[in-house]
Order: sequence, then structure tokens, then C-alpha cells
Amino acid sequence: MEEIIQFDKQLLLMVNGSDSLFLDYLILTLTNALTWIPLYASLLYVVIKTNLNVREVFLILLAAGLCVLLAGTVDDEIVKPFVARWRPTHDPQIGSLVDVVNGYRGGNYGFFSAHAANTFSLAVFFSLLMRQRLLTIFLVGWSLINCYTRLYLGVHYPGDITVGLLWGGFVGWFVYWLYCRVTIPARYAISNCYVPVGVLCLTITAAAVCAAFGVHM
Repeated sequence: MEEIIQFDKQLLLMVNGSDSLFLDYLILTLTNALTWIPLYASLLYVVIKTNLNVREVFLILLAAGLCVLLAGTVDDEIVKPFVARWRPTHDPQIGSLVDVVNGYRGGNYGFFSAHAANTFSLAVFFSLLMRQRLLTIFLVGWSLINCYTRLYLGVHYPGDITVGLLWGGFVGWFVYWLYCRVTIPARYAISNCYVPVGVLCLTITAAAVCAAFGVHM
């Protein structure tokens, strides 16, 4: 186990940070949850357009909220304090070696990554719900981008990310399974699913443009 932990730390140092201010600004924007509000709104738009029944829309919103509750809140409120594994930026062993971006260090404990768990749980749930390959690819990519930002900023080890993805994937599948026990999912047209794909691309482009001008969230 000690060898695994040391490998985890060395792997983090290999991918953490860079000498590029552009990447620093871009990563700070992409790791911010507020950046992805347009994506969430676009998914809600597709849900409302496909499910004209208020009950169905409410159930999907409830399911998405349950994903976040089980994936991220359980992690932040129970797992992190219980396991108490230092974030790399606070780790007495390698903290001084971590490239800290704009003074951002995160909370004390980092096992496991709530960013990974939250985003992947939502990606899995909406992928199973909408059943469109292109959207699935982009949502999984969105989650992995969020995971990379945590490594770049040095606030999570790769092991934290891996466990977060595993837990988030299970939560997304489990919540979808519960959802199917309550109702029958609607069929989503691929044309509607182009909307969140387009919004996701525009969001990343806007973040890149802002980073080029030295602006970040």
C-alpha cells in the first residue's frame, strides 16, 4: 500500500501545473462549478422539451439532485473527514513541491474527489437517460476535463480521481435504476441532444478566449 501511495504522489507531480499563464487561467475557469451553469440549463431545456409532463420533469430534477447528494455531499461530509487524507497542496511530504495556481489550495482533505464523483454521476445518469452516443461522449469528456483540472491544480491525487469516478459512475447508474423503477424514460431525439453538445463546446471556447486575455472565474 505504501508503494501505491508513493506512486500516486509521483504521478501527481508529473501532471501538476505548467509554466503557461494561459493554461492557469483556463483551468481555473473550467474547474469552477459556475462555469457549467449553461450546460446544466441546456440539459434542463432538453428534458423539458422532451417531457411535457411536469411530473416527469420533476422526477428527473430529483434524480439529478440525488446524484449530487450521493456522489458529492456524502463524500464531502462523511468520507473526506473520516479518511482524512491530505490534499497534495496540504500534504507535509510533497506540499512544497506542488505547483499551486493563483494561491488555490482547496480544503485540507481530498479523498476522494467530489468533482470527479459529481460530474461523472451526472454524465452517467444523463447518458443512460437520453441514450445518444454523441452526447455520452461529450458528457464523459466534460467529466474528465473536470478531473484533469483537479490534477493540474494539485488539489487531488490520481487515486482520489479514480475512486471519485468509480463512485460517481455507480451513483449515476444506481439513480437511473431507481428512476426506471418509478417511471418509463422518454425517447430523446438526437436533434435535441445537439443542444447541450453545442453549449458545452461554446463554454469551453469562451473559457479559452477569456484565458487568452488573462481573465478567469
